[in-house]
Amino acid sequence: MQNFLSAATGIAVIFALTRAYARQKVSTLGNAWVDLTRITLWLLLPISLLIALFFIQQGVPQSFSPNQGFTSLEGVRQMLPMGPVASQEAIKMLGTNGGGFFNANSAHPFENPTALTNLVQMLAIFLIPAALCFAFGEVVGDRRQGRAILWAMTLIFIVCVAVVMWAETRGNPHLLSLGADSSINMEGKESRFGISPAACLPWSPPPRPAGRSTPCTTPLPRWAEWSPCG
Repeated sequence: MQNFLSAATGIAVIFALTRAYARQKVSTLGNAWVDLTRITLWLLLPISLLIALFFIQQGVPQSFSPNQGFTSLEGVRQMLPMGPVASQEAIKMLGTNGGGFFNANSAHPFENPTALTNLVQMLAIFLIPAALCFAFGEVVGDRRQGRAILWAMTLIFIVCVAVVMWAETRGNPHLLSLGADSSINMEGKESRFGISPAACLPWSPPPRPAGRSTPCTTPLPRWAEWSPCG
């Protein structure tokens, strides 16, 4: 609920600001409770449902079970974490809410199992901010103003991404001076996708290690097919 209300609150504030520009002769800016209800029920819930269903289709867990036990190739009994990951991940990305279901957030394969989910999660972050630019233009009666705001945001984003990507691909100079292999800064990065735009390319599960052809004792669900036991 907090994920929905926090996102709805931000959108409601933006619309209050937009109405302040559009309503020159009116002393009110709307009803906050009405805005929160409409944003949550008519915008966030439907889109989050569609994104969550896509995540489930891609292999993100969606269950009320806290975990699932299985026996590893070494014969050790382990527990796979589960829970309503897909539904929480959808509103987390759509509402740009911090904190994922697992500690590693979208770097965890259960939250972000494929390159397609990685792409959709990135697009979900931009969806509402970009749409609000067009909404601003519609409300004030001048679509050019909305497009101008979007272009300004886009240019700032491109410049910032270019600087960050340049820094990330240069590694850590302090580690390089010590002889460490730090040509690319992978600290805190998703090792399957890396830091380059290649994250948008189709990704396939890693090959099974040599000598590990013996199947697991307990079959794993579809969302765990990335495991060497798959």
